[in-house]
Amino acid sequence: MASLTHHTRFPLHALALAALQAACAVQAAEQVTITGRLEPAPASVAGFGDFPLSRSPFQAVTLSASTLADAGARSIADVTHLDASIADAYNAPGYWSTLTIRGFPLDINHNVQRDGLPISAETAIALENKERIEVLKGTSGAQAGTSAPGGLANLVVKRPRGVDQSTVLLGWSERGNWKAAADLERRLGDGDALGVRLNAAVESLDPVIRHSKGDRQMLALAGSARPIPGRRIDAEIELSHQSQPSMPGFSMLGDRVPSAREIDPRTNLNNQAWSLPVVFDGTTASVRWTESLGDDWQVVAHAMSQQLRTDDRIAFPFGCSAEGNYDRYCSDGSFDLYDYRSEGERRDTFAGALRLEGRARWAGMLHELSTGLTLNDFRLHGNTQAYNWAGTGLIDGSAQVSPAPTPTYTTDGRHERSTELHLRDHVELSTDTGLWLGMRHTQLERGYDQSFTTPWLALSHQVNDAWMVYGSWGEGIESEVVPSLPMYTNAGTVLPALRSKQAELGLKFNDRDWGINLTAFDIRRPTSASTGACDGSDGSCTLRIDGDAHHRGIEASADARWGAFGLQGSAMWLRARREGATDPASNGLTPVNVAERSARLLASWQVATVPGLTTQASLSYEGPRFVLPDDTARVPGWTTVGLAARYATRAYGHEWLARLGVDNLFDRRAWRESPYQFEHVYLYPLEPRTFRASLQVGL
Repeated sequence: MASLTHHTRFPLHALALAALQAACAVQAAEQVTITGRLEPAPASVAGFGDFPLSRSPFQAVTLSASTLADAGARSIADVTHLDASIADAYNAPGYWSTLTIRGFPLDINHNVQRDGLPISAETAIALENKERIEVLKGTSGAQAGTSAPGGLANLVVKRPRGVDQSTVLLGWSERGNWKAAADLERRLGDGDALGVRLNAAVESLDPVIRHSKGDRQMLALAGSARPIPGRRIDAEIELSHQSQPSMPGFSMLGDRVPSAREIDPRTNLNNQAWSLPVVFDGTTASVRWTESLGDDWQVVAHAMSQQLRTDDRIAFPFGCSAEGNYDRYCSDGSFDLYDYRSEGERRDTFAGALRLEGRARWAGMLHELSTGLTLNDFRLHGNTQAYNWAGTGLIDGSAQVSPAPTPTYTTDGRHERSTELHLRDHVELSTDTGLWLGMRHTQLERGYDQSFTTPWLALSHQVNDAWMVYGSWGEGIESEVVPSLPMYTNAGTVLPALRSKQAELGLKFNDRDWGINLTAFDIRRPTSASTGACDGSDGSCTLRIDGDAHHRGIEASADARWGAFGLQGSAMWLRARREGATDPASNGLTPVNVAERSARLLASWQVATVPGLTTQASLSYEGPRFVLPDDTARVPGWTTVGLAARYATRAYGHEWLARLGVDNLFDRRAWRESPYQFEHVYLYPLEPRTFRASLQVGL
């Protein structure tokens, strides 16, 4: 298979280049050259309506479908390439995506939203029917009842836009990934009173990582109706399926952190003859009713249902019993290999929201208000799982062992409910000064009843047309569940709610050519720690609350355009430390898998001699990360470079858009991330140099 790949790679590249050259040879018409920067779309995830980001007292990024496609994004995890504050958090290829923001991991059962309602992100999320991804940075207690201190992610679904338009796309990436997708939109009847939009995708998965072939399908239908003026009804449904073996991480070898050059990043340690794919099936549907009440007021009712079914199977490397180390592999490159099978997992989510929003003038001041009620019901059904020692594996993936699929234990499942009441108000104190208020009262039912109120407030001042300063303070609450593994004495237990607090100061600049953001933040969050031997044996570990995580940092971002040239960049400096722990030796430590410095840069050039052609160059930098909780080992930082080009033209009566790209141009070998998961060190390598191409046609 490796030999075949070597010989087929270059014809595919030549085919893609030929397609681009042929398109360039066609006489272009109706080309548009951007001469000024575009204002980013408002971030609806913040809950303050359509305020421009440049005039809002918080930090957020909105990544459009076009931006994601230009970057070659295939999953939510790929947004880490586009903003310095967003990083990986145990992003295993072939598995669901997890993120950290400002050094804190997102709770993927509560801090990922879909059109503003919470979903479970413990699945493979398709991007083909998403209009954009919004990421709110910082404490989000005013936006979500359960909120990780780092931020919140929101997926905005594609809806009918009142046009008749169709596009089809064919994409390829190494080694042999092929994708076909379609986006079809139609108006039904006169005007835009009724419309439908269909998105579909089929993909054959054969990435550069060996032994990870799979397939993926997605079908989504969205409809919109305006039966009378002032009333809009939106409904949509999405069906998705993915089947692909996941890739476990590498690890320390005894007391040594191996160099990433010692391993082949194409090696999949989940390569047993009995290895089975991880299968994700999902059905998500929602309906939203928006009714205008006149005089700038409207009421919105929104309900969503999500049903996920998962077969989670893997040949899982964990520890080295031969050397008495249960958090790393053996010094000779061997490890204990377990047969893990959790089939028939079921996660069901229902969320509903009713909100009233509008404008009113009280005491001579304009108030832009939103109040409402949100209900969320999440149920993880119990199932039978197997987790059995199968033999000894090797880091080069050459060892084969016998399966051990006998069921080991049964999980109890989990049922959580929340009822949330929110109030948000933007008060216009003067033409240039605004007061922003947010409050959310939440009632939790998670094996115990608990209620709390999370406030948020900000003050902003527009110095002139370009400059704005702001300060904000807020709180958030989150819930942590002990992993359902036999090694924990309190497996599956929901820990007491964790209250985080954040203060933030920001400066923003915005004009035709430049956009600049500079932010300083300070976040405190109670943290959990494991006690006991934690050697992998049953009942050897207890997870409990112990001290605080204190993250302070500075974020900077800028985007500019000078004629045909554009530049976008972001950087973050982060000081993350443990404080207040029972064990004094733990205080002052930096959390694992958190880089102190990170940066992203994207430069673009619209080629004047070839109208419609834009070239791009990107750079990503991550500083060193610690590997062990005691900070005695770490992995070095890394820098990667990527190149891309897009060519848009109109020819033969159709709109054409060709994209070419190469990621990790210089084939940099480094450890992309170093998560400490299940009390074990894991190391994930950067993907090797990867070429990609796509062609999109408007019909």
